[in-house]
Amino acid sequence: MDEHYDAIVLGTGFKECVLSGLLSVEGKKVLHMDRNGYYGGESASLNLVQLFEKYRGGAKPTESLGNTRDYNIDLVPKFILSSGLLVKMLLHTQVTRYLDFKVVDGSFVYKTPKIQKVPATDAEALSSPLMGFFEKFACKKFFVYVQNYEENNPATHDKLDLKTMTMRQLFAKFTLKEDTIDFIGHALALYLNDDYLDKPALEAVQRVKLYADSLQRYSISPYIYPMYGLGELPQAFARLSAIYGGTYMLNKPIDKISFEDGKVRVESQGETATADVIIADPSYFPDKVKNTGKIIRSICVLNAPIPNTNNAESCQIIIPQKQVGRKSDIYIGCISFPHCVCPKGKYIAIVSTTVETADPEKELAPAYALLGPIVDKFISVSPYYVPLSDGQQDKVFISESYDATSHFETTCEDIMKIYKRILKKDLVLVTDKPQSPEEQ
Repeated sequence: MDEHYDAIVLGTGFKECVLSGLLSVEGKKVLHMDRNGYYGGESASLNLVQLFEKYRGGAKPTESLGNTRDYNIDLVPKFILSSGLLVKMLLHTQVTRYLDFKVVDGSFVYKTPKIQKVPATDAEALSSPLMGFFEKFACKKFFVYVQNYEENNPATHDKLDLKTMTMRQLFAKFTLKEDTIDFIGHALALYLNDDYLDKPALEAVQRVKLYADSLQRYSISPYIYPMYGLGELPQAFARLSAIYGGTYMLNKPIDKISFEDGKVRVESQGETATADVIIADPSYFPDKVKNTGKIIRSICVLNAPIPNTNNAESCQIIIPQKQVGRKSDIYIGCISFPHCVCPKGKYIAIVSTTVETADPEKELAPAYALLGPIVDKFISVSPYYVPLSDGQQDKVFISESYDATSHFETTCEDIMKIYKRILKKDLVLVTDKPQSPEEQ
């Protein structure tokens, strides 16, 4: 291994694998290492035995759960917006040829005391029970404005400057009430909390537009999900990197990392490699990150679909914070047998949120109440780490932890920022790419 590389990547989490693939496509010589024996790191998909090893100290799964190999359970639950950044990355790199996707059956929002389908078009808004009669027309006007809005076409702006006007002011202009604002901000714009209300309205409008564009693609929901779990994503990008010359090593403990003559030096099992830059998940550099909070995730195994979802085989449910007296939303993502993640007759519902109290699991009670009987559950509380620096000085580029959001937009934004800091240029996502070496 005693070689020099353009980049050494530590950890095979989703972010690290995407960056490894993107750098390899750019012609960079990449060495990718992970102390684990499987791809995915924090964003892996585990079978039942691996799940019990992680959460139950190696206890054996009960027979009632079925065959362990039928399970591919995500540690970090997320769906993919069909017009979002991740789809653009998949098309840009042509990684789609390694993956199969299935459309998620429905998207719901909780309004005390029950869940309702999320309306995302002017027509759906008019029939939604989420709003009163007069509110529906105000909401329809808002959706029409958003759908017609084009940042570079002032004729669509209605004389409003969304770069200076706050989202709170825009909602007030359309005379929208608090409950309607709640579902637009949290179920369509997909914000974790209400901080966005006092920021320029442009980003929120673009987020609602993205949701509507994604919904238009498949009509039943804006989300897609990869067959066999999210763990397929890092593996697909790892394969992309390998095609372009990237070197992968699993089960490779990192003994020492040092810095000499502007180069990064990594030692492992008597071997040494150097690189111009190093990319890593936060676990490899605990001294270079800070803990800014915690995320709780609860993996729940069910014997039936989630009630009140029209027996959906897959769905997302968002519980906006104000509906349950919180500061941040609670997310539920449900998938099942058609996605090749569990045996027939089982359903995997994963609940996640940002921790706000000293009793994190109690915070999930509103979500548990919606799920029906839970056969088994596996709970984790993870710190949320952010890097202390941008990596420009020491050439150590560290990704942020995975947040509680139910989609990949913030994850992909972090990838694009790291890419720009390393290569000193924006990642331009082009979906009409020339053939790869493998295809040639």
